[in-house]
Amino acid sequence: MLQRVKSLLLENKTTKQTIAKNTFWLFFGNIGSRLIRAGVIIYAARILGAEDWGIFSYALSLAAFFTVFTDFGISTVITRESAKDISVQEKYFSTSLILKVVMTVVSIAVFLALAPFLIRQKAVMALLPIIILLVSLDGMRDFAASLSRAWEKMEIEAAIQIITSVAITIGGIIALTYYGTSYALAAGYVIGVGIGMIAAFYPFRHYFINIKNTFDAKLIKPILYASWPIGMLGLMNATMLNTDTIMIGWFKDISDVGYYSAGQRISQILFIVPVLLTTALFPSFAKFALDKERFARAVEKSILILLMIAVPMAIGGAILAKDIMYLVYGDQYLAGSIAFAIMCLTVIYGFVAPVLGNAIFALNNEKQLFIYVILGISGNFLFNLFLIPRFGIAGAAFSTLLNQIIITLYLYHRLKKDITFSIRKKLSNIGIASCILFIAVIGLSIIESPVIITIFAAAGVYGYILYLLQEPAFMEIADPIIRRIKNA
Repeated sequence: MLQRVKSLLLENKTTKQTIAKNTFWLFFGNIGSRLIRAGVIIYAARILGAEDWGIFSYALSLAAFFTVFTDFGISTVITRESAKDISVQEKYFSTSLILKVVMTVVSIAVFLALAPFLIRQKAVMALLPIIILLVSLDGMRDFAASLSRAWEKMEIEAAIQIITSVAITIGGIIALTYYGTSYALAAGYVIGVGIGMIAAFYPFRHYFINIKNTFDAKLIKPILYASWPIGMLGLMNATMLNTDTIMIGWFKDISDVGYYSAGQRISQILFIVPVLLTTALFPSFAKFALDKERFARAVEKSILILLMIAVPMAIGGAILAKDIMYLVYGDQYLAGSIAFAIMCLTVIYGFVAPVLGNAIFALNNEKQLFIYVILGISGNFLFNLFLIPRFGIAGAAFSTLLNQIIITLYLYHRLKKDITFSIRKKLSNIGIASCILFIAVIGLSIIESPVIITIFAAAGVYGYILYLLQEPAFMEIADPIIRRIKNA
């Protein structure tokens, strides 16, 4: 039995088993690490209060936005090229590492030069140096993780995620307990991320021995040429994730940043689902690129599975937003409930976009993502510019929702020009189950059922309806579980 489990979770045999194994480890590592890290986030938000938590979140958003230029798609290129031919990985590692170090130094210098013109809060300026160190180390950690993704050994990445989160949680809680400041929290994060970075590079430590010999200047141009479209995609994601916080800080009080960020932290846990699935699927997408029919079926199935998960999350989250915020943070962050409710609606389109974007990239059509990036960046900025001054943090959340709908529809129609796929006729079961879920959540809310009970009960109802309807996407996941329960 032990050998069978080991074979299933630690070896790559068939394509289907490898995807299932990698998805399991990505979910385990990321969800496990997020849950571990959620402890320090909740503790920090409660200890610091809306204002200090807003200062920390604002500084983190600014630094994260600018340091997206320290990678700009390089890690994804390593994953793609190494997945095709693992023998080139060491050359790509050496060359990309040098590029990444240079880009990191340049990006930090530019950011520090511009910071005084962008930031008016002195407390945020004081926090920037250590926050920059934090996101730079985290970028290096993710760079190292891209190597294990190419091996389709996501169990390595899962271990790194858990180690990093445990170190961050311990460091953060100790720092907050003794000092109780946003600077102390940042220091705790730096220690944790530094430990995670060391753990991430450890499996590839032998690459450093021959780094001079394996560095290939001829690869610089191909790497940069291939990475800039996906780098633009990363810039757009960073814009959508961080611009709201930055612009709220411009137009509103720093406490509003704290309220908004509190809800955003919860929504980011939800968004880990499509990120994990697309990361697990990407190496297989790259392999299927020449078989358009097989590729289209993989995209279709991925979208249906994600919508099956996203729709109930959006409905439940929007209805129960106030209860969830109170459960997680207490009454001091209830001012962010409306914004959080709108954020929950974003998951429907936000879950689908990563699959579409990665599919286009896997087909080597990354140039087609340029319009998507322009739409995402300009739309987010313009909608925020119009909505935040009038509607505050609720306007920022609605800006993200509106922009996400537009860019996801663009990706959907762009991909349909390359492959033939359709999901419209296959959504009826999910629609029926979602309507019943909506009624169940409303009913349980009326009788004032505790939010945890409401969430689990509604999820149970939703899953049971999908089972009764024999929804193919659901049954593919549920059948093996049901068989094992019956055979136990």
